[in-house]
Amino acid sequence: MNTTALRLYGEDDLRLESFSLPEPGDDEILAEVVSDSLCMSSYKAAKQGVKHARVPENVATAPVMVGHEFSVKLLKVGSKWAHRYQEGAPYGIQPALLHRGTLDAPGYSFPYIGGDATYVLIPSCVMEMGCLLDYTGAGYFRASLAEPLSCVIGAARASYHVPVGSHEHQPGIVEGGRAAILAGAGPMGLAMISLLIYGPRRPSVLLVTDIDQARLDRAATVLPVQAAADNGVQLIYQNTASEAAAQTVRQESAGTFDDVFVFAAIESLIEQADSLLARGGCLNFFAGPTDTDFSAPLNLYNVHYRGTHIVGTSGGNTEDMRLALEWISDGTIDPAILVTHVGGLTAARDATMKLPTLPGGKKLLYTHFDMPLVAIEDFAKRGEQAPFYAVLAEICDRHRGLWSLEAEHYVLAHGPRLKP
Repeated sequence: MNTTALRLYGEDDLRLESFSLPEPGDDEILAEVVSDSLCMSSYKAAKQGVKHARVPENVATAPVMVGHEFSVKLLKVGSKWAHRYQEGAPYGIQPALLHRGTLDAPGYSFPYIGGDATYVLIPSCVMEMGCLLDYTGAGYFRASLAEPLSCVIGAARASYHVPVGSHEHQPGIVEGGRAAILAGAGPMGLAMISLLIYGPRRPSVLLVTDIDQARLDRAATVLPVQAAADNGVQLIYQNTASEAAAQTVRQESAGTFDDVFVFAAIESLIEQADSLLARGGCLNFFAGPTDTDFSAPLNLYNVHYRGTHIVGTSGGNTEDMRLALEWISDGTIDPAILVTHVGGLTAARDATMKLPTLPGGKKLLYTHFDMPLVAIEDFAKRGEQAPFYAVLAEICDRHRGLWSLEAEHYVLAHGPRLKP
């Protein structure tokens, strides 16, 4: 089977190439990748090369496939797994093979499996770790977005609290408590807001801050204050771009939040989060810094006398991924709100390398297509010259400006196909 894939050879060295996959063994599975959403972690791997903990030392001579937020359709299941997996069925992949004892992960560490590819060869270790997961929902793009959703599920589950006078660690956010998400109007912040509004454990108050008014406006559109109120959550969006606004939040909210999530690796933001913690409050440092020496001051007096504490998570585990796929499948959470741009595999390299400067939310790629990365809000303008985008604009308008199953079906049926 020939495949076309984006491969990493080293620092700033991503190449879109066509080549042949090995014949699958009895313990392997040949699969077609349908969609992949881009992640900042791929950008970090591309910038760091072998310095990245998940990238192998020999990547210059044995390049790895990039992309880890993807969905697949199984084409050929080896005899070892024929009793468990069904050819022709859709599946999600949990890239963090946490029980393997290494940091190896699809999208970082393997030569024949990654999301930015047309076809992949799934190694036996993925199935052995239980990381090829059933997906019963509609839409491959939704399965691709289960991985980022699993990351915020993992973060919410990792937060914990210790009742006064007890040494018992109680996992999860405080139900009915007060929560805040700082720098929270980006794609991962939207995923966390969705979880805390629609998920099984909800705060009574949720403060979301950001310094980008356009992002806050979109967040308020796709996750309205009234929808949160209907689910028992008082949702507050706050622009803290000015120091005066940030100071107001610190003064008015100091010491009142049980759970504070930090979604950007900024020293001042962590200080602000620390100042917001109530007695026994949990600061969850979600953002992954690229600086290995990154640090920020914390109030250790409050750690000692008020029981405040900090946790951090890097991705979700397999149970988090199962929950994500389950909640997407049953309609509890709709990840379509995360998507702001859509493209094909030919857009993967440039989009990955430009992720820090690209506006908007998630960038969704359909890997069998030759399409530039285009913002959904720009479909209509592009449609003035290209009927394909005119139709996509009409479809998205019917779905409140969001990506949808209807839009995916149209791309898969009418999109410009990739040539090797």
